[in-house]
Formats: sequence, C-alpha cells, structure tokens
Amino acid sequence: MAKAKKQVKPTIREEVSGVQRLGLRVSSMINHPVAQTQRWVTIHRLDTDGDREWEEVMGLLSETDGIDMTFNDDESVTLRWEPQADEDRVVEVEDAFAVEEVAPF
Repeated sequence: MAKAKKQVKPTIREEVSGVQRLGLRVSSMINHPVAQTQRWVTIHRLDTDGDREWEEVMGLLSETDGIDMTFNDDESVTLRWEPQADEDRVVEVEDAFAVEEVAPF
C-alpha cells in the first residue's frame, strides 16, 4: 500500500500591531514578580517603538487609577503604584449556584 501524503496546512501568522507589542511588553514588565514586590518599574522606549504607539500606551497608563508616572530625562518612564487593599482586589469566584457533580464512586 502506498503511504498517504500528509497535507501540511500553511500557518497563518497574525501580525501584532506596534501598540499591542508595546502594551504586551509594558504589561509583562509591570507584572514581573520583582516589579510587583518593589511596586515600581522603569520602561525604556526602544528604537522600534513609534511615536504614535508610545503616546497611545503612555496615555492609557496616565488614565489608569493608582499609577504614578515620572517622565525621566532619558525618555524612559517610571511607574509607581501602591499595593491594593484586600477589598479592592479582583478575585475570581466560582459560581455559588453551580450544581456540584456527584462523585462516580
């Protein structure tokens, strides 16, 4: 018998916009364990960060409650934040009215 040829589907690569790429980088830096412990992070503008993208992401950060922004002389931005109070934290809770499944044994 002849072996069937495996058809390889071409992968479609979605392009990430400059704003999305910068947003992901900033989010990753903010969420890093060291940044979360010290509650500040400095974001440096890369050569690949366009003016429009940088302004849009910095604008979004400036509108975010609880974040203090310091624009440094070297065009970097330092973000500082206070720890959230326990009552302010978003906690995912499972549906209290969900029916639990009975164990099969």
